[in-house]
Amino acid sequence: MPDPALELTLSPHGHLYVATPASSRIATAFQASPAAGLLALAAARGPLPAQLAWWRTFADAFLHDLARAGAGDFPDDLSFPPQLGVDCALRIPAMPGAEYATPDVFANLWRELLDHARDASKADGLRAWLAHINPALHTLGRVTFHLAENKRTPETPFAFMATYTHRLSGNDKSAHLPLARALQEYAGSSNQQTLRALLEPVNLAAERSALARELLDSRDIFQPLAWDANEALVFLREVALLEQCGIVTRIPNWWKNGKGPRPRVSARIGDKKGSQLNADSLLSFSIQATLDGEKLSDAEWQSLMRSDSGLVSLRGQWVEVDREKLASVLAHWKKVERGELGDGVDFLGAMRMLSGVRLDADPQAEGESAIADWSEVSAGDALRTLLDQLGSPENAATFDPNERLNATLRPYQAKGVKWLWFMQRLGLGACLADDMGLGKTIQVIALLLRLKHEQPGAPSLLVAPASLLANWKSELARFAPDLSVGILHPSESPAEDWRDAARGAAFCADKDVLLTTYGQTTRLEWLSKHNWRLLVLDEAQAIKNTATKQTRAVKALSAGARIALSGTPVENRLGDLWSLYDFLNPGLLGSTTDFARYVKRLQDAAAPNFAPLRKLTQPYLLRRLKSDKTIIVDLPDKTELRAWCGLSKRQAALYQHAVGEMREKIEGSDGIERRGLVLAFLMRFKQICNHPSHWLGDGEFDPAGSGKFERLRELCEEIASRGEKALVFTQFREMTAPIAGFLEGVFGRAGLVLHGSVAVKERQKLVTSFQRDDGPPFFVLSLKAGGSGLTLTAASHVIHFDRWWNPAVENQATDRAYRIGQKRNVLVHKFVCRGTIEERIDALIDDKRALAESVLGAEGGAETLLTEMSNDELLRFVALDLKTAGGD
Repeated sequence: MPDPALELTLSPHGHLYVATPASSRIATAFQASPAAGLLALAAARGPLPAQLAWWRTFADAFLHDLARAGAGDFPDDLSFPPQLGVDCALRIPAMPGAEYATPDVFANLWRELLDHARDASKADGLRAWLAHINPALHTLGRVTFHLAENKRTPETPFAFMATYTHRLSGNDKSAHLPLARALQEYAGSSNQQTLRALLEPVNLAAERSALARELLDSRDIFQPLAWDANEALVFLREVALLEQCGIVTRIPNWWKNGKGPRPRVSARIGDKKGSQLNADSLLSFSIQATLDGEKLSDAEWQSLMRSDSGLVSLRGQWVEVDREKLASVLAHWKKVERGELGDGVDFLGAMRMLSGVRLDADPQAEGESAIADWSEVSAGDALRTLLDQLGSPENAATFDPNERLNATLRPYQAKGVKWLWFMQRLGLGACLADDMGLGKTIQVIALLLRLKHEQPGAPSLLVAPASLLANWKSELARFAPDLSVGILHPSESPAEDWRDAARGAAFCADKDVLLTTYGQTTRLEWLSKHNWRLLVLDEAQAIKNTATKQTRAVKALSAGARIALSGTPVENRLGDLWSLYDFLNPGLLGSTTDFARYVKRLQDAAAPNFAPLRKLTQPYLLRRLKSDKTIIVDLPDKTELRAWCGLSKRQAALYQHAVGEMREKIEGSDGIERRGLVLAFLMRFKQICNHPSHWLGDGEFDPAGSGKFERLRELCEEIASRGEKALVFTQFREMTAPIAGFLEGVFGRAGLVLHGSVAVKERQKLVTSFQRDDGPPFFVLSLKAGGSGLTLTAASHVIHFDRWWNPAVENQATDRAYRIGQKRNVLVHKFVCRGTIEERIDALIDDKRALAESVLGAEGGAETLLTEMSNDELLRFVALDLKTAGGD
């Protein structure tokens, strides 16, 4: 039994690996290769945690196909079944990196398994190698049970025969002979071992199957048999068990996945034509009996209800009938129809029915299993039209998203704007979960512009972390100056203008958009009294904890529609998923108790299937990945972003004190003495902005004491959730260890550190380790030691924790990731403390490009420029702006 904490991760490249340190046999195998790890799972036949059990089924599917194809020798080819890739991508359990699971990923894993198996089986042969993994596998494909239709004899319409693989023909096809011939061919005592090996799967099946035991004991297995429909059905229901024992079966193609064609009770929802549906609509509900989607007549249904359960001939084909279950299922849906008819089914309830998610029922219970097996729910014409529009919003929304926007959206961004517009028009909550750097902000701004001109005078509310207010303010002014924006935060507007309800209403009256922070939602009670046109949450993972006052305050806000922005794949964290959807579309996932119970039943199931839950949540989630080739070709190679940081109270106090001390000391100083003082204080300001402990030297480095550490947590939690990697540069060697220790907690794994004291011969080992897909997730580097000469293209994020104030040096460090060999867009995050010297120098570099390339790019960078300022200019430049420097 492996370590129960063992968890697999899928990287953005589709590499399957164990992320957390572990020493079990399975973990060790995965360290060798994904193929070795999957085969180790296949060899572990006992109970496994749900996630590992699911991956074992994938490995089993490969081994079964391999054993079928290789009757003795290794097959020349073993094609990957395309439908298997589609099914696996849909059914993959919640796990880190599940969003990267595509059919191509499973096809690549299949090829890796094939290559591994070909090499590993060379020494002892395929059958012996298969037997080492699973004793039943080495004989799979040698004994075959055949069932065929025999329409010439109505009383016994099926024929059974057991054969064995006699030889391989010239084109590598198996040549079959009746199993009785094996008794003759291997009659000699010298062949008894061969005969026992041949019959081993039959003997194994006889231990587990009453049918196989009867066939063997009666020796009917050695002769052709004529069977009636019920005898054939008994055999068909045993097929899966027989195959598990190593017997190949060849059966009619209408029997698939352990089932035959079945009459079903079909429920249709939303069939009313010409109706305009939205989140508040009540949808029509009707039921009828069907076969293969075609309605059964009353006479056909009554005929089925009078027949014996089993295989019944209907409309020229064999169908499987269970009268009791069909009657039970019909009664269930009639009860639903009687309870809902007249009022209709609510939209969210209809979505649950269509997905197959039954929050109030145990899917393993007999009654629930019957409902799933003997009925189906489909969307009627009106609802199907709406669902198609959700998938293709560009066809439902014909406006130009670039209208009045001071930018030109990329095609996927324009589609995102139309999707958001369509969702809010329906009153449905929507989560825009594009990868970091794909432009969630500009898509929301384009939507706000559209709403302003559709319905003037109806303000929207946008809630964001305090660190992102400046970014939103800047982007709104840049891309949509037409929007009237108000900011409900003391760093941007006097609190007395909006703190109470009356003044707040007046403050909002002429605004199109109001910005505020999560912290302010808990303080401004009047926000929940206002009905906002649109409510937008940025970094929506802030409400993942349902018990916090902040989450309760946000969910109490009223709006015509709700949008959540998040780069975190919430569907892989089921607790977070419930909280987010409880904000977007309350009731869709039931109560937190109902959902927790449903998830537990799902995870405890022998074959957990997450497909229904994904089908239920996907219509409200739009996520595009940088790894998507249709997206990445439309992106710049490198995107630079400002990561605005506040100061903690302690940082602000130390900074203010340093400014006062600087004022006293530079008065009366000049020349080299003044230059030295200025440079020393500039260094102190940098250290205080990093962390109080950096300046004080007390070694504590409490993360809560620094706005930069808090911003680093927010950023790296998202990077970690994506399975991506980051480089973190700092100017100071003494900061590398505190940052690395902090990030180890964020990523859940240790990273790497490089500074000037690391021996040169050790550096390449660090690089090689980081470049592996399953290598450390982050690399903290001092700028001088790691700023040149290294290739670190495994990282798609570069974080400048503190600034060198020299663009050339920063660019050179960024180019450790952005260089030949980098296949993904690189995001560069530059940390800047608001209201401090860091913000003013950042603005100076940004506004004066020529100066940045000449003076600031020269030796000494911005420090040289600042030492030449007058005392008054310098003090104004370094002064602390308390309004903007504070946090929430």
